Amino acid sequence: MKIILKDGSVREYKESKSIYDIALDISEGLARAACCGKVNGEVMDLRTVLDQDCELGICTAADKEGLAALRHTASHVLAQAVKHLFPDAKMAIGPSIEEGFYYDFDHDPFTREDLDSLEAEMKKIIKAGEKLEKFTLPREEAIKFMKERNEPYKVELIEELPEGEEISFYRQGEFVDLCAGPHLMSTKGVKAFKLTSSSMAYWRGDSNKARLQRIYGTAYNKKDELAQHLQRMEEAKRRDHNKLGREMELFTTVDVIGQGLPLFTPKGTKMIMKLQRWIEDLEDKEWGYVRTRTPLMAKSDLYKISGHWDHYKDGMFILGDEEKDKEVFALRPMTCPFQYYVYKNTQKSYRDLPYRMSETSTIFRSEDSGEMHGLTRVRQFTISEGHLVIRPDQAEEELKGCLDLAYYVLQTLGLQDDVTYRLSKWDPENKEKYLGDDEYWNKTQDALREVLREKGVIFEEADGEAAFYGPKIDIQARNVYGKEDTMITIQLDCAIAENFDMYYVDQHGEKVRPYIIHRTSMGCYERTLAWLIEKYAGKFPTWLCPEQVRVLPISDKYEDYAKKVLEELRAKDIDAALDNRSEKIGFKIREARLERVPYMLVVGQQEEEQGLVSVRSRFAGDEGQKPISDFLEQICEEIRTKAIRKEEAQEE
Repeated sequence: MKIILKDGSVREYKESKSIYDIALDISEGLARAACCGKVNGEVMDLRTVLDQDCELGICTAADKEGLAALRHTASHVLAQAVKHLFPDAKMAIGPSIEEGFYYDFDHDPFTREDLDSLEAEMKKIIKAGEKLEKFTLPREEAIKFMKERNEPYKVELIEELPEGEEISFYRQGEFVDLCAGPHLMSTKGVKAFKLTSSSMAYWRGDSNKARLQRIYGTAYNKKDELAQHLQRMEEAKRRDHNKLGREMELFTTVDVIGQGLPLFTPKGTKMIMKLQRWIEDLEDKEWGYVRTRTPLMAKSDLYKISGHWDHYKDGMFILGDEEKDKEVFALRPMTCPFQYYVYKNTQKSYRDLPYRMSETSTIFRSEDSGEMHGLTRVRQFTISEGHLVIRPDQAEEELKGCLDLAYYVLQTLGLQDDVTYRLSKWDPENKEKYLGDDEYWNKTQDALREVLREKGVIFEEADGEAAFYGPKIDIQARNVYGKEDTMITIQLDCAIAENFDMYYVDQHGEKVRPYIIHRTSMGCYERTLAWLIEKYAGKFPTWLCPEQVRVLPISDKYEDYAKKVLEELRAKDIDAALDNRSEKIGFKIREARLERVPYMLVVGQQEEEQGLVSVRSRFAGDEGQKPISDFLEQICEEIRTKAIRKEEAQEE
């Protein structure tokens, strides 16, 4: 057989060989470093025997597939350590994930001391260098095998597999786990690891099923790589919006109100208002949108017309019971069907299109409790939602316009380099989830793909991520822990107008179905605020800050002058405050810096006599004395242009 390697070279063998043996034949060093293989692009275990011509790549921990195999092996070492120290714990699942691995157990909550003990036990297992051996059993024997080991979660997983299936296991010493692999050849390959945290998790992600305990960890090939990761995690904790936003008094949550229902304090509310006013003025005055205001709920009839009742009902808050009540209502999960009736309110001709509607929309989604996180995943949120009703010949230009608007918003916020673009397509294997046929989806997906290419956007494609009525351009961002969320979306919909009998009159007097673009210009205000908190570690651009200037009199004698300065600032619509406490000026400055106020204006005798202010900023420290008029001109220009000043002063 001929084996074509990654470098294009060819190795020929007369007999079948495992991937590991081929790696060993190439070099002992490669065999020691090998974690898994890729055969014709498919990831496979090192123990896999090859018996025909193929392309083969040997993956080490430097490859994402190899690192995943290393981390998967680390999860098995963790499970073995848990069974050593806590024999009554029942094993659930333990996959590798993007930042490491986890394993779920049916057990009492694990403490930090427990994790430290488990780390020590894992080191013993790794030092012993147990070989990982793969074996298979017929389905019925596998069920019996796991029942004898008293592992009910493993039994449930096997029972869901088809009859006649061969079930694979991995053994390391006395420890055995149900697993498809791939894995390292020995536990000694896990060279640098750390158990990072533990938390509750539901079995199969279902809140109606058993509550399990999940232990998170990470693993790398080298200790310095692990150290760098842990340092990044410490920085992530420092920037985590869920922690920092509360410390800065931007938002809070209350148990009796409910999970995923944040309360915005005056500071957080001011920031949301600034973003909202900016977006509304931008859309209405510069991008040709008309503004609508529609209800927060509707009868089920509306959602049945739109298709949401069939395709999205589980994600909605339903008010009433269809079997008992004459009318059933639901809180809106999106605004599109409401705006369609705004469009239909008057007859439109081809000259009236594009008809761009926008709304600052509060919407509701019944997210699972396990998905809730700070401001990024909530049950009530507000978005800069818009729908463009267009002629088919306007689709390309309007899609480009939506993309340009989204980029402008990102650029203004300083986020344009922190995003990736995704073409979200339908899943052709599950066509029943979508409106339209193959031709419809190929046509609409091609249209979005062409727009992205013409704009020179680098993007990836993802099956199964489309809305049920059309494909999307999703603009994605990661939080400080690496989790990806959709920030902005642009969707092309050529089907839904039929459901609502939407039309325009063309130049020949004929009724024609329009296309619809669903889009957000900035996305969800709550999620954007979370993103900004983490991006800037709370040190926002001046225009966004809830407090832009703090006036600090050196002593009570200069309070009147400080109040005069404050009045001049507020007369220019600058968000300013006065700190007239009887504290030393150094204390006031330090406190203002800790609260991330962009500018401090210190005033005393000399400033009062000469009409000056001593400017200290978050950006450059001591900026010296300036006439109040000069400072006003400077900060007003900074706010007007939404400038992002570079942080030069790092002191706290």
